[in-house]
Amino acid sequence: MAARNRFPAGLELPPHKALALQHGIQPAPEPARAFVAMDQGSGHAATPAIAVGERVRIGTRIARATHANGTPVSSPVAGTVVSIEEHETASPAGRGLCIVVDNDGSGVVDPACEPLCWESMPPYEVLARIQDAGIAGLGGAAFPAAAKLGAGRAHEVTHLVLNGAECEPWICCDEALMRERAADVLLGARVMLHASGASHCTIAVEDDKPEAIAALRAAATDPRMQITAIGTVYPAGAERQLLHAVTGMEIPHREHPPTVGLLCQNVGTAAAVARLVTTGEPAIRRIVTVTGSGVGRPANLDARIGTPLAELAVACGGYQRDPRRLIAGGTMTGRALETDEVPLTLAVMCVVAATAADLAVRGAEMPCIRCGDCARVCPAGLLPQQLHRALLAGDEPLLERHGLVDCIECGCCDYVCPSRIPLTARFQRARAASSLRHEERLRAAHLRARFERHERRMAEAAEAERRAFEDARRRARSERGG
Repeated sequence: MAARNRFPAGLELPPHKALALQHGIQPAPEPARAFVAMDQGSGHAATPAIAVGERVRIGTRIARATHANGTPVSSPVAGTVVSIEEHETASPAGRGLCIVVDNDGSGVVDPACEPLCWESMPPYEVLARIQDAGIAGLGGAAFPAAAKLGAGRAHEVTHLVLNGAECEPWICCDEALMRERAADVLLGARVMLHASGASHCTIAVEDDKPEAIAALRAAATDPRMQITAIGTVYPAGAERQLLHAVTGMEIPHREHPPTVGLLCQNVGTAAAVARLVTTGEPAIRRIVTVTGSGVGRPANLDARIGTPLAELAVACGGYQRDPRRLIAGGTMTGRALETDEVPLTLAVMCVVAATAADLAVRGAEMPCIRCGDCARVCPAGLLPQQLHRALLAGDEPLLERHGLVDCIECGCCDYVCPSRIPLTARFQRARAASSLRHEERLRAAHLRARFERHERRMAEAAEAERRAFEDARRRARSERGG
């Protein structure tokens, strides 16, 4: 039974997926020059581990992770590193460091890319190999898969949920994957159960994807696997909302799913894990939906990371009908790009070449009329109009009390606002500023504690020196008296 009634609020949006799904997954041509971003979407850039002029093979490690929430990066093509430079990317900053590799067309694979006998490996070693492969969440956040699985193991989770609820109106890369490569999704789920220690897995798919559900059920021979249909409500694919729909459990404020025994991963991430264990391939490709009225043949492409989006558009018949905007991600949560020279990253699920017909006309912003529509549709149960008032007043404590940190930036409030207030964009900026202030406070506290420790050490050293001096003076007096 679909869990529609258990999913709070949200929207029912008209889908635009049929055209991209009708041809199946298409292989995209390898890029002649790959621009491999050091930040694949998590917000934490890797550090180059290779020099200009060096030759690389497919799968060669070219950058190492330097943050707990970052991932190492491997070359998607064989060839020569021609530069390490700032380049346009799909990150919020708009630019980022990229390693540029000229493809020599040889297709030579690095010998370190070997299949894994994962069933005989201890879980910690499987986790290490997943981390080394740079596999990250392919649902958009690009959070390291091994870090999530490791957190699940540390909290002794029991239930793994694979997210196949692709609720954005244009995105259908996961649906294409589940239809055509269901066995990969199921194999990846088994590996994730082994690595995380969870006892069973639910693959959650929206009930408007019957072909995907049928393919998964046909491939699910492991009794620990369950395929569950949930209601087609946006944003059912958001982690907390999905877990609520599947299990009926709510994740406590400021807590993460593993603390309540749950773990969530994307179906595309599971398929990437399956490729790792069967072929040794690291995270060098993903399926991406290229769609919109502005391309000739919308499709789901199996494309190499680092491929410029312009080349993906060419693979889909080129631009047509005067596209007005290029959007990385879906139309609800995606980001408008300034150029199509942006390279594909693990976080880019979809590219929409939108014409005027695809874009809603947005008029001038007007004052809030307190209609309450934004609160009615908010899947996080917030009061966006109250958040907005606090934001305009610059009242940080009130923003915190109203739950700014719990906003999932889904865009539902924008969609229904009759006053055309850009609520989501303002909440995004406020959340980023709040996060920066929080990090600055933590840094200040760390520095203060470090200074206090230094002062204590200096005081203890001075006291020890004073005592030593007093002891020496007493001994000297004693010797003179004797």
